[in-house]
Amino acid sequence: MAEQNQAAGTSQPVRRGVAGSGQVKRARVKLAEMVLFTRQLATMISSGIPLLESLEILCEQTENPGFRAVLEVVVTDVRGGNDLSSALAEHPKVFEEIYVNMVRAGEVSGQIDDILVRLAEYQEATAKLRSQIISAMTYPVVSLGLIMCIVMFLLWVIVPKFKDIFDSLKVDLPWPTEMLLAISLFVRDQWYIWIPAVIGMSVLFVLYKRTPMGRRQFDWAKLNLPVFGQLFKKVALSRFTRTFATLISSGVPILGALEIVASTSGNVHIEEAVLEASESVRQGDTLASPLATRPKLFPPMVTRMIAIGEKSGALEALLLKISEFYDQQVEQTVEQLTSLIEPLMICFMGVLVGGMVLAIFLPIFELQKQLQQ
Repeated sequence: MAEQNQAAGTSQPVRRGVAGSGQVKRARVKLAEMVLFTRQLATMISSGIPLLESLEILCEQTENPGFRAVLEVVVTDVRGGNDLSSALAEHPKVFEEIYVNMVRAGEVSGQIDDILVRLAEYQEATAKLRSQIISAMTYPVVSLGLIMCIVMFLLWVIVPKFKDIFDSLKVDLPWPTEMLLAISLFVRDQWYIWIPAVIGMSVLFVLYKRTPMGRRQFDWAKLNLPVFGQLFKKVALSRFTRTFATLISSGVPILGALEIVASTSGNVHIEEAVLEASESVRQGDTLASPLATRPKLFPPMVTRMIAIGEKSGALEALLLKISEFYDQQVEQTVEQLTSLIEPLMICFMGVLVGGMVLAIFLPIFELQKQLQQ
């Protein structure tokens, strides 16, 4: 006992020193690193390697300095007698709530290696879903950025040169040309007005989005966008069903699972709907009934399959089927959006740049007609 107390006493200062380091506070871990860590930890534990030794091995081979610093603290806590879940819970920026709760459920059931494998599979599915969203958003964002750069170059550099030409020719300018020249001169000469205004509006938008009202409006707009709204909704449903199924299969109680799903939903409207369902379940009602009152968020197919799962006792399996269905829907939607956005962006660029070129050449065409007469 004395030796244990001495070991615990010597380990405590190490923990404080590491915990106080900036690396732990600034630790940023990629999802791919978390998947690799989880799978390797599950493999080592299932192979009979003790938990503490497995953590020490993974800590030594981790290349990310911030992640290594976090794992050093975790190793120190576990060596001091803490549970793995309690040690992981000290680092919520690295180990999310779902991660900690699944590990805790694995510790209680004695199947932590199986739970870690499920957790790794969940993270891999999440990473795949995230990459699909990024691939769907990358093309329009990059294309729109390039279009804006081309337009700004024309307005700032090219268009003002034509003003001197038109003034020397003393021709009457049509209204599209006058408007284009006015915009161009404002962009070039009044940059000290519009650049701070754009930056200020961007900052105000970010700050407003962080307020409760701003978050509600932004999340509502995200689900109701003309093109991307359905994609975001399918992603949210896939995430909800997969996270819920993973937690239930890991032994997390349904009420606790619903609270975790609500906090990790990423959308305030879905969070409210799940919390209402949690309260309904706490009062003895079914899960499907309160979700069915939000058909815009949870389609009838989802709520009916959840109701069947509750009656048959196969809720986990049906949730996974729903998640797989929406994963396929997301993949198809991404492919459709990619094929649709490309011609739309080309048309948008053609109309914008072509309109500017036409406005520049309208006076030249008019001058040519006057010379021919």
